[in-house]
Amino acid sequence: MKRTVKLSFKIRGMDCAEEIGALRRAVGPLVGGEEHLDFDLLDGKMTVSVAEGSELAAAIQEAVARTGMTAVPWSRLAMQRDAREEESLSKRFGKPAACVLGGVLLAAGFTADWIARGDLLAVLGAGRLGAERVPLPATLLYLASAIAGAWFIAPKAFRAARRARPDMNLLMTIAAAGAMAIGEWFEAAAVVFLFSLALLLESWSVERARRAIRSLLDVSPAVATVLDPDTGRTEEKPVEAIPPGATVLVRPGGRIPVDGVLVRGSTSVNQAPITGESLPVNKEEGDEVFAGTINGEGAVEIRSTKEAKDTTVARIIRMVEEARSRRAPSEQWVEKFARIYTPVMIGLALLVAALPPLLFGGAWSRSVYQALVLLVIACPCALVISTPVSVVAALAASARRGVLVKGGRFLEAV
Repeated sequence: MKRTVKLSFKIRGMDCAEEIGALRRAVGPLVGGEEHLDFDLLDGKMTVSVAEGSELAAAIQEAVARTGMTAVPWSRLAMQRDAREEESLSKRFGKPAACVLGGVLLAAGFTADWIARGDLLAVLGAGRLGAERVPLPATLLYLASAIAGAWFIAPKAFRAARRARPDMNLLMTIAAAGAMAIGEWFEAAAVVFLFSLALLLESWSVERARRAIRSLLDVSPAVATVLDPDTGRTEEKPVEAIPPGATVLVRPGGRIPVDGVLVRGSTSVNQAPITGESLPVNKEEGDEVFAGTINGEGAVEIRSTKEAKDTTVARIIRMVEEARSRRAPSEQWVEKFARIYTPVMIGLALLVAALPPLLFGGAWSRSVYQALVLLVIACPCALVISTPVSVVAALAASARRGVLVKGGRFLEAV
């Protein structure tokens, strides 16, 4: 029987439970079923269990690419590079800028509409659906507001439609397009702006949780100064490439990159990140030190005793990551609920739009308007994202304080 190994990928573009569903359907058949897949939504990570020796990495990346997302092999350095990329101006300020621009254009369109018609109630609708045409300047401003707000929504809606798997982005896009089609330009722009604002607030909460997890990873440095005892030369190497028995030089104030034994020099070490001790501990030659702890006033040489993946801090991080994959019952229920709920809401909206005019002679404009309202209030994304954000924030906060809770199910049990 072949041994099972795990392949991990960073998934760029995985921001919602809907994308996880798409990945399950695309990658599951390649690896023998969806039960071989694990996802960490907040870190954008997918873990695949495959038989040892299987050459499936390229096929998995191709399958992910067909969903409109990108998979890259997971590594700590890649994650740190992604974190730096997320700090770039376009990625950091793109969504806020689009949202603010949409809001400004919406306010400008509302003002132009009010001035042109001279009646606030007419601008707000006030029960006179479609009674007056919106003035052209206001229409153009409303349209520009909707385009700005939908800049990051429309591509996801298109991918959802192409996969025939409706999600909340498609719900909002249909609602806004329908409002424009029946001449309700203010409602269309307002819906898109409010939805983009909600997504922005949601992404901020998710990013806060991600930063909390990254702070655990930053405990241990990614590179170390390796000393050649024979020549005295030093070389910077990734921590992952340092074998047991290598000699590492740690300067005053630096973080210790490996678990090992002090072979030269003496110092005091702040072990609070690992052991929680409030005071520095004196270390002499022959004493054990841990990766992630902070060297005090002396330059020291340390002989590595473990590979980077087996250090104490690496085991802590691995346990936290495994804890995040142990989903609480409420998380599992919410994900299943959203998978059924969204298509049901779209079907219900179609019935609300069609049945009153066809069966009772009602006005099409009123029925379509009510169907669009139903689509707007039916969006489940906040419900879907709220549980994993809460669980991960609690796990990360506990880990920073030295308490390891082994998964959302145990947190929920408390």
